[in-house]
Amino acid sequence: MDSTDRENAANGDNDTMNIEESKMEEMADYTEDLSLYDGCDSPIEVHSVSSDISVSAIDDGNNIIDDNFTTSHSNLQYGMAQCESCNTVGIKHSFYGKSKRFCCLSCSRSFSSGHREKTKLGTKRSSFTDVSAIGVKGRPKSSVTSNKRTKGSGKGKSGSPHGESSSMDNYSVYNSCGFDWNDTFSYSDSIPDCAPVSCFKHVTMSDVWHNVVLGIKVEIHNQDCDMPSAFWIASIVKLAGYKALLRYEGFGANDQADFWINMCTQDVHPVGWCAAIGKPLVPPKAVQHKYADWKDFLVRRLTGARTLPQDFHEKVIECSKSKMESGQMLEVVDKSCISMMKVAVVDKVVGGRLKLQYRDDLNWNTEDSFWCHQESPLIHPVGWAQYVGHHLAASAAYHKQFAEKVVNLDYDDNEVHLNAFKQVPDIAKSAGKFQTGMKLEAIDPLNLSSICVATVMEVLNHGYIMIGIDGSMSPHGTDWFCYHSTSPYIFPVGFCELNKIPLTPPHGHKGLFSWFSYLKKTKAIAAPVNLFNKEVPKHGFKVAMIVEAVDLMEPRLICVGSVAKVVGRLLKIHFDGWGSEYDQWLDCQSPDIFPVGWCELYKYRLEGPQTSSKL
Repeated sequence: MDSTDRENAANGDNDTMNIEESKMEEMADYTEDLSLYDGCDSPIEVHSVSSDISVSAIDDGNNIIDDNFTTSHSNLQYGMAQCESCNTVGIKHSFYGKSKRFCCLSCSRSFSSGHREKTKLGTKRSSFTDVSAIGVKGRPKSSVTSNKRTKGSGKGKSGSPHGESSSMDNYSVYNSCGFDWNDTFSYSDSIPDCAPVSCFKHVTMSDVWHNVVLGIKVEIHNQDCDMPSAFWIASIVKLAGYKALLRYEGFGANDQADFWINMCTQDVHPVGWCAAIGKPLVPPKAVQHKYADWKDFLVRRLTGARTLPQDFHEKVIECSKSKMESGQMLEVVDKSCISMMKVAVVDKVVGGRLKLQYRDDLNWNTEDSFWCHQESPLIHPVGWAQYVGHHLAASAAYHKQFAEKVVNLDYDDNEVHLNAFKQVPDIAKSAGKFQTGMKLEAIDPLNLSSICVATVMEVLNHGYIMIGIDGSMSPHGTDWFCYHSTSPYIFPVGFCELNKIPLTPPHGHKGLFSWFSYLKKTKAIAAPVNLFNKEVPKHGFKVAMIVEAVDLMEPRLICVGSVAKVVGRLLKIHFDGWGSEYDQWLDCQSPDIFPVGWCELYKYRLEGPQTSSKL
């Protein structure tokens, strides 16, 4: 192993699988089900890579080793042995029994009974390896480097996703003309700093993704080989969100054959997967000449290294299951009148993102849809609006039927249960409460690049308040917006000045804005600082990190973006190729930002940066 591999192995934990040497007694059971395949065989079984495991039938590219291969014992290298039953050549001390005459228990039994019984390789787990799952599953790639696709036409591109399903294997190809990260990474002199998956608490496998590190070894399809079903070992040399730059074993420091791949693809497997299903391991033709003994090379490279756990794909499927299902009802902000709630039904679910169809007078408006995430603060269970005192555009029959749903927790199968929504803190025991007329600073929901002077217009029940932007409020309050008292998008007076953020004064204000003068002029009071959420979680975001972000002014679009500014838990997201007036202030735990590769994982169109020709 090189220094990187040794360091990664030394720092390993239970969430990745360390590839360790095993005792002889364990290996006797371990190799019981081991069988050979024409071409070449994986040198390891399902759960570890060890010098104690028979490295049998690895093809060097020139001589195919199969069941007819025979070698005289005199020609065997020192420390090697040949099975007297199946003629497998491997490391002698990994062979079964004290005599080391057979490669496994099966061959020993077959030989003693007078015939050779071919045993199917089992997929059971090793009893001596404790593996915790990491990793994700996604759509398979047909080659190491994907075919180039036409870049997306930018943030203003029309069209909407279609045909998505809650099953990861059934999504339609909505991103057929979307932005391709492979093009950018493959032709860039330097790879941009992409936000790690672990920064995004709402995405698949984020809680364990910090264990996917440089040096981890995987088995992947060998593109430089005449055998279409051949695989080879590769190591992670760079990470960018869900995407990784892989290098085949045997290339050393040569990066000419490196390739980018989404670690969520079904073609990325833990070491040992080939042995489990009988796929051959064949070194790439470009390096076949480098080593005379590839068996010994792999043993040295893999002993003590780290790989992904065997339930890699199963875990991602489990983590990708949505809390909400198509056909279920909920309440959502009316996109045409943000001070109003409406009834909607979940039409489609894509990686936790929901396509909602509004419902008017108990009839579905199939042409009026809205995209948001299942953890968005814009959606609530049926009956929520009446529970907190929020305005709701619904029929009298609906009001009567769903008035007590939230209180009684009596939900039908076609209604999203309260427990499926992101819960807000209980503020019943807080030291104080917001009052109507209090002044504060708030992100303008209709212009997310601005933090504005705002007023508490109405106090609802259970900690919710209605906020209006000073100087631009409509006479009937149709642009008031509902925030919870603990929302990270409202701030005490002076927040912008303290953090050197431009504060947008009321429309029509002349001269330099001063809170002291404004409060005196309006005869208002500032909301006490202790009423605001002051928690700043350790999020890991840094300026210039690349993300995939929802354009909340057109929430069906997900675009290439970057972190332009970090203020505590607040992030300013810039859409690459667009002016700063399109920037968005988002919380570090917002469900509307994703790691690089998320759209590829869920087959959702990614809008690329706007080009100068389109500005």
